[in-house]
Amino acid sequence: MRWRKDCWYGDGMIAPLARTRVDEARAERRITILGATGSVGASTIDLIRGYPDRYRVEAVSAGRNAAALAKLARELGARVAVVADPAAYDDLKSALAGSGIEAAAGTDALIEAASRPADWVMAAITGATGLRPTMAAIERGATVALANKECLVCAGSLFMRRAAETGATVLPVDSEHNAIFQALSAGGRDDVERIILTASGGPFRAWSRKQIQAATLEQALRHPNWSMGPKITIDSATLMNKGLELIEAHHLFGMPAEKIDVLVHPQSVVHGMVEFRDGSVVAQLGAPDMRIPIAHCLAWPDRMAAPNPRLDLTQIATLTFEPPDLTRFPALRLAREALEAGGAAPTILNAANEVAVGEFIAGRLGFAGIPALVETALELGARHDLMAEPPSVDAAIAVDHVTRRLVREVLPESAARSIE
Repeated sequence: MRWRKDCWYGDGMIAPLARTRVDEARAERRITILGATGSVGASTIDLIRGYPDRYRVEAVSAGRNAAALAKLARELGARVAVVADPAAYDDLKSALAGSGIEAAAGTDALIEAASRPADWVMAAITGATGLRPTMAAIERGATVALANKECLVCAGSLFMRRAAETGATVLPVDSEHNAIFQALSAGGRDDVERIILTASGGPFRAWSRKQIQAATLEQALRHPNWSMGPKITIDSATLMNKGLELIEAHHLFGMPAEKIDVLVHPQSVVHGMVEFRDGSVVAQLGAPDMRIPIAHCLAWPDRMAAPNPRLDLTQIATLTFEPPDLTRFPALRLAREALEAGGAAPTILNAANEVAVGEFIAGRLGFAGIPALVETALELGARHDLMAEPPSVDAAIAVDHVTRRLVREVLPESAARSIE
């Protein structure tokens, strides 16, 4: 971490201590939305609809939903629309016919979209697939609103180092990291004693270990507070989501593992806290709505008026906190162990988890099999000498691919155990 007069920052992360107000009549901001049809993309678009003269959309992308992407591209006046799945290209091109909007498909096209001259990029592509496009935005020194956990989990040291070297700004979109980002403005780097991430506890917070092990997909997708995509909702149910956020926080804020804590907070009102050396604790509160942290990043270093729900503490009345149970939720323990091990351990953790969650959603793996498969993958990674720090994006992706192959080799046995 290095000190600068107007901010403190780690390997590329910039958090303001004193902001200069930006003229409301400033020039329009060009933005790119990677993952425009997902929940984060939809929330971003909902916000910019209120400011048609302030934001101009350069590019939008989606996984394979060509029809939805084309509709958004036309509405927003994007210059280019990209689907990650090449098989969806013809549908996208047909849907955009006559609009003047360029259609493209595939990984190279995603990278090119991220490389286009937008001032601000929403990186909301889910999974390791988002690493290369997001890195492309970092390489040109853009402001990147980071909603993709895997960039930091798979290649956090490399990602933040390149951000520092290129002058890119990384703004955290996750509600917990955005809360920490805001709370850090209350003091300097040397004043911080620890940061505290909060977790809702997911749908199984009060369930017994036996009940959790037998949980169904339908039950796991019933998050009590947040509306999210299926993958992140399952991660919330296992608490792996909070484990991935531990790793993210380490890289974003330059904090060692022992200075990052997790508290279960079922109301999802306090999103994060920073404890300073004088005993003060500064927290960020807000309704559980992703538009709040997105608005903070979209207007940064300013604030924007937004139609987000207002917090009424008189209606909530009670805020409760409790420590996470690592016996019932071993995924959080595994993530902390991977963070402490360092090297490629987080990359392996993430790859195995993506496979495991996919298999659970497909009905081929029991809920208890998700953390069990991740733990097996970490053991296999050590056995196959995969634990060294990836020196490049290609090396991180190679570890990811090898891990997926190894995991699939042991999947039948793990699946059988998880449904016994």
